Amino acid sequence: MSDVPNLTFRAATQDVFDDVETMLGPKRRPDAIACWCLTYRLGASATNLDAEARRQAVFELCGRRPEPGVLAYDEVGDVVGWAGVARRSDIRAMADHSTYPPTSDGDPWTIFCLRTRGGRRRRGIGQRLLHGAVEYAVEKGADVIGAYPVDPRERVTPIFAYPGVRSMFEKEGFFVVGPAGPVPGGPNRVAMRLTPAT
Repeated sequence: MSDVPNLTFRAATQDVFDDVETMLGPKRRPDAIACWCLTYRLGASATNLDAEARRQAVFELCGRRPEPGVLAYDEVGDVVGWAGVARRSDIRAMADHSTYPPTSDGDPWTIFCLRTRGGRRRRGIGQRLLHGAVEYAVEKGADVIGAYPVDPRERVTPIFAYPGVRSMFEKEGFFVVGPAGPVPGGPNRVAMRLTPAT
């Protein structure tokens, strides 16, 4: 891991929205429909939003507190990662308890998306990004953090790896509390929990 770049982390606010767009927006055509990490946030209603409405929705989220996630930057200041993290009650998809069984009582924080910038993968950035997401949640007052990473038997392609991979979370101290619903068309997931040291 000595070749892993030193990363710094910053909350996703409107003043760094260009970097949020780099990580979450469409890559080739600005009018293309990209996820923008809204499928979790808004549930089925996200499918009704066109490209500009999705961009605007995320811009508005970045103007709220707590912010919708955290960005990772390398040594030269380039954005290289995104982590979607919020209270479970702020993520509409989590209302589906068959897919996302609660990891604890109450309203835990949940890490639901980890994305490393294209061309920067397989350098250990994802693990550092997860650590930064945990630190962000703790700074916001999290006493329990949940997650639903994939639990593949073999290497998983990036399109299915957005929830993170079980082994990554285990390295951060998360433990499995039970099975979770699979990624649509992809591998199975597990429900995991971390009680950060205070």
